[in-house]
Amino acid sequence: MNDELMAGREMPGDSRAPWWERLPEDFWLHADGTWLDAVHPLKVHGTGALERVMRTSLSTTVATAMLASLKGKGRMQEEFDALRFYEPLARAGDASKVFLPPAKDIKVKMEALSDDRIRRLQLSFDSPFQPLNPYARPQFDAMQRNRVAHAQHWCHGDRPRPTLIVIHGFAADPYWLNAHALSLAGFYQRGYDILLFTYPFHGRRAEPGSWFSGQGLFGRGLVSFNESPMHAIHDLRVFIDYLQGRGVEQIGVAGISLGGYTAALLAAVDDRLSYCIPIVPAVSPIDVFLEWQPTGALLSLLMRQQGVGVAHMRGLLAVHNPLTYASPLEGQRMLIIGGAGDRVTMPRHLRLLQRHWPGSALHWFPGNHILHLGRAEYLARMGDLMERYSAP
Repeated sequence: MNDELMAGREMPGDSRAPWWERLPEDFWLHADGTWLDAVHPLKVHGTGALERVMRTSLSTTVATAMLASLKGKGRMQEEFDALRFYEPLARAGDASKVFLPPAKDIKVKMEALSDDRIRRLQLSFDSPFQPLNPYARPQFDAMQRNRVAHAQHWCHGDRPRPTLIVIHGFAADPYWLNAHALSLAGFYQRGYDILLFTYPFHGRRAEPGSWFSGQGLFGRGLVSFNESPMHAIHDLRVFIDYLQGRGVEQIGVAGISLGGYTAALLAAVDDRLSYCIPIVPAVSPIDVFLEWQPTGALLSLLMRQQGVGVAHMRGLLAVHNPLTYASPLEGQRMLIIGGAGDRVTMPRHLRLLQRHWPGSALHWFPGNHILHLGRAEYLARMGDLMERYSAP
């Protein structure tokens, strides 16, 4: 199978319909695989089998947080009624109406961190983001820590340098973890600056009483889940403003898992990016949740109770999906990276994104969502793309 040749293929159905209606209802059940399955069968199928066990644990955590957020008389009906606010916005496909630009006078605070090898600045600002849906605003206004945005900036400090923004995955916010996963010290030594972004409800942004970092993403209801990527995009754009204010001209983004999904979304919203590198992104969250268990059973039950089908449910969450919007970034500036043995975000999801981005490259490694075998090869491809479009 040559995935490079699949980029121009369309989803079946009426091309005038939105992607969530053209995607088959049983997409989450489709057979999957890559050409690496035959080349590295032990690595691909072995890591895939291990990950199915891990996926159940992750799914249980998500389902528990989601179920707790929907407890209370009438809460579930309220949430689904409020979710209907988003579908017309997604159907219109106009990112400028959804992702409103942040104010230009936001003050970013800087704190120097001690390090002999890398010059690090801890950045923060009070985020003025307001949810798009009025239903979500009282809950958001009551938050404390999540309303302060955080990032760590690895900055040489001698001159404006091309900068890579890195967005972490769900519950994987430690800066050291992402620095190790993407060998960021090596990119820093090659002359790039790095900005590691903290996603809403993670790390320092986790609200008091959170069970774990990231719990608030699923633990505050479906409407809050819809608003969180929009909050992330807002705060990322403030940090892009900050970088440009320091004279940085070339800015790219890479992200892992949830971060890859958000990186792809940022490429659909902001035309200031030089390149985009989503790594193991979950492109259709509803289909991911349906495949996982026990989230699949819980979501199916909620949908039946509300009389909502799979396509309709996708549409209720499509307002923050990168497939919903055309990207201003050229396809050749996009590199999608996926694991052939990934059983958290199956390979079929990455193909959806590649088809949406004609001309983009799709690179497979023989590992899963967590265990990235062959990482050196995809880091080399990342480096080539970065050098091509933002050489230091």
